[in-house]
Amino acid sequence: MPELDAKTLAYINLYAVLGALENLCEIDEEAKKLASRKKPVSVGFEVKNGPSATLTFQEGKCTLSEGCENCTIKLPFASCEKFNGLIAGTVTPVPSKGFLHVGFLLKSFTKLTDRLTRYLKASPEDLADPSFKEKSTTLMFFVIAAALSQIGNEDPIGRFSASNIVDGIVQLSIQGGPCIGIRVKDHRMETVKRRPKKPRARMEFGSMDLARRLFDGEVNSVACIGTGDIRMGGMISMVDNINRILDRVSLYLA
Repeated sequence: MPELDAKTLAYINLYAVLGALENLCEIDEEAKKLASRKKPVSVGFEVKNGPSATLTFQEGKCTLSEGCENCTIKLPFASCEKFNGLIAGTVTPVPSKGFLHVGFLLKSFTKLTDRLTRYLKASPEDLADPSFKEKSTTLMFFVIAAALSQIGNEDPIGRFSASNIVDGIVQLSIQGGPCIGIRVKDHRMETVKRRPKKPRARMEFGSMDLARRLFDGEVNSVACIGTGDIRMGGMISMVDNINRILDRVSLYLA
């Protein structure tokens, strides 16, 4: 297996994987209940020589923001490897701030991340439920879309592909499902979790079922473009380079 960059993986784990808690709270009723707090509580992650961001929970919603200066609970990590260990379940963090709110961390936050894991690593039994499968596929789409930008910004091979993308927005969507924009400016990428107004290029998966089979590696994206199951438009060179970065996503999220 190709060697993965620990710093890139840390950015993916924070902005793409934990960042998907935003979307989980939008589509899952149990998650909304766990995030239902009148007063906001926020969990900040500060990774030495890596990413820093805060997840804020209030009134059934979750919001991800950069930095953690104003967080309620702060979790420091001495390295990207240590933070990746948290996501892998091999590292237990010790808060440097917010001990009075540790109950939220141990109960509600842990239940939220467990629920997210259930969707992202769904069992065949869970996927037999069409509603669960659609939510699982939607969350996988948001994780992949967010990971794209982190790889384009941090991974050496991803940065090379990003260096060939002109400024503008690439729209990624699933027909009848979620839609996002990848904003590119000076070869830096940002995933915006809403439908863009004026994309320069587009790529759309023909159905939720097709997207699922692509995410699970059951079908080939090039073949799907040939059959028209994946539709592209606008400045195709932008989509071509996004697709090259997509190839790296599966390595990091494996």
